[in-house]
Amino acid sequence: MVVVDNSGEKLARQRIEASQSFEVIENDRNRGFGAAVNQGFTVLNSTYVLLLNPDVVIRSGLDPLREACDLPGSAGAGGQLMGSDGRPQSGFMVRALPTPAALILEVLLLNRAWPNNPVNRRYRVLGKDYSKRFKVGQPAGAFLLLRRTIWQELEGFDEGFYPVWFEDVDFCRRIQQRGLDLYYVPEAVAKHTGGHSIPWLGVEMRRVYWYRSLLRYSAKHFSRGAFAAVCAAVCLGSALRGIAESVLHRSFRPIATYGKVLRHAGHCMLFGFRP
Repeated sequence: MVVVDNSGEKLARQRIEASQSFEVIENDRNRGFGAAVNQGFTVLNSTYVLLLNPDVVIRSGLDPLREACDLPGSAGAGGQLMGSDGRPQSGFMVRALPTPAALILEVLLLNRAWPNNPVNRRYRVLGKDYSKRFKVGQPAGAFLLLRRTIWQELEGFDEGFYPVWFEDVDFCRRIQQRGLDLYYVPEAVAKHTGGHSIPWLGVEMRRVYWYRSLLRYSAKHFSRGAFAAVCAAVCLGSALRGIAESVLHRSFRPIATYGKVLRHAGHCMLFGFRP
């Protein structure tokens, strides 16, 4: 097993130094989630590699994931993620690849206001029988077994999605552009508490980075017109959220934060994506 410590504080080695089964890669700075995963892959030679977030605890064997990886045309498989309430994390553990419409409704908060709209149901794979195995656009990267040869062919995660978000979605899309499949496997179970890997990011910066990664993904995979529509939706949604949250919290900080997002999205809409 390989642990990549992105904290720059040598925390991982201190916590697991008593174990002989771990190899620790310590970075002197946060290189981002995608770069850290790529580092881990470079020192592994196994046929399969399991991506596992630090907030995930495996509750079953991994044989069902390996079996799904060996199916004809399969590139990888994700398992069933259970929340702290013991229920499957529907809407998160499996999703379809996002369309421009899905992201537009997301940034305008319409998916939250009307979660059962047809676009959101398709995107979050709602109403599916999670007790059965099926092909899926994007299993959650928090608990995902991949064939190492596929990873090498695609050259891993795009490290431009810094520090986190959408790198796994981009990778899943590139897998399917190769004509390969990904599976959801309910027999492989893990508990996922969520959010433990980004406590160092303040709330404001989480929003800025999330929108920036969303725009990078959109620019990379959508047509110019669809990308412009997503940019416009981000501009409108950011303006509305900035005003609403400033009133709610009686602070100008949300306006300042969403102002950064709006300016970036506006620039992307006019001139194309820039990091």
